[in-house]
Amino acid sequence: MNNKAVILGCNYYIGLSVIRCLGKQGIHTVAVDYSPEGAYGALSKYTSERLIAPHYRDEKSAFIAFLKDYAQKQSAPPVLFPCHDSYVEVIDEYLDELRQYYLIPQTEQGLYTKMMNKEVLHRLAEENGVNVPETVRVHEENFLDRIDEVIKYPCVVKPTDSPSFVAKFRRKLFKVNNRKELLEALEKAEQAGLEVIVQRIIPGFDDHMHTFDAYLNQDAKVTHWTTCQKFRQYPINFGASVFTAQKHVPELYDIGGTFLEKMGWKGFAEIEFKKDADTGQFYLIEVNVRMTNFNYMLYEVGLNMPHITYRELTGSPLKPMSVTHTTGRAFWYFYEDMLAVRDYIKTKQLTAGQVFRSLFRPKTAAIWEWSDPKPGMAYVSMIGGKLVRKLLRK
Repeated sequence: MNNKAVILGCNYYIGLSVIRCLGKQGIHTVAVDYSPEGAYGALSKYTSERLIAPHYRDEKSAFIAFLKDYAQKQSAPPVLFPCHDSYVEVIDEYLDELRQYYLIPQTEQGLYTKMMNKEVLHRLAEENGVNVPETVRVHEENFLDRIDEVIKYPCVVKPTDSPSFVAKFRRKLFKVNNRKELLEALEKAEQAGLEVIVQRIIPGFDDHMHTFDAYLNQDAKVTHWTTCQKFRQYPINFGASVFTAQKHVPELYDIGGTFLEKMGWKGFAEIEFKKDADTGQFYLIEVNVRMTNFNYMLYEVGLNMPHITYRELTGSPLKPMSVTHTTGRAFWYFYEDMLAVRDYIKTKQLTAGQVFRSLFRPKTAAIWEWSDPKPGMAYVSMIGGKLVRKLLRK
């Protein structure tokens, strides 16, 4: 295997999981980040090479030049794995150029960005018969009246460009309970120069969130897939997975697989759905176009998505496979799950007993692995340092 795997973004557990998934297959892994500080994923024993690159956003041209220069020095084109939405945006912007040096599953420049853009995704889903939450655009005629009549309160103010919104506000959206809060949220977004839309909240607790996780080959056909059910998120109700389990929901293949194939998608994608507690219908919420938060849990139930990607792009694709039974194995991000549990109990959405019982199922830790302890130890040290500094400021 002369093709190296270049992993962009190792200061989060997604990058760490990709390094482990590939390193355990004997693949040369290259951990790339813009700073050694906080890049605990690069400390994995499965990291073959570690590089510090220019910042992907602040020094974009230098970052692209860095990637090209590195690839030109290799005996075979590396496979590129962006592990954060912001990296994906940059890769998409320069996709045609980078494909001359790297193996990248997606071939259509702009498709990554279209699927990440909430407004464009909403339109594409509607055009292809996929349910999406009712949405009102800010500049529509009779905007506030339509919120009252169609969306109703509470509702959510969502960005069209999620990475920029999260970078600014450290949250995925604003939940608003009345017109006053709506106008305040819109003002914040406008001041930040960010475009937003307003959507109806689909009824149902967080365990009504499900995912369709799939790999599509270079013919844009689903070859590997499974489905999962979220149980807890952080921030609660509108956050990222912190406790999610594999669960077979065949209906999601029919909806999600068909949609991705119609889009001509290639590579890994995860569609998040919410099941309406009143009607039982599934609504498309968003599409994650980089490896999922619970990538390592998928690996442990039999779907090594990074390896599947690597093998197809390097000319030796793995046989199609799907996990079509319920294993019950859960992804568990202990630190943020404890913060989520605190808030779920405080708001009386869960009891301590419900949380306690959930912990008896088989679990995959987000970061810790006994056979590869350095990333976990570095993470604990990092979090401990933050807590100490916080206490000292009080």
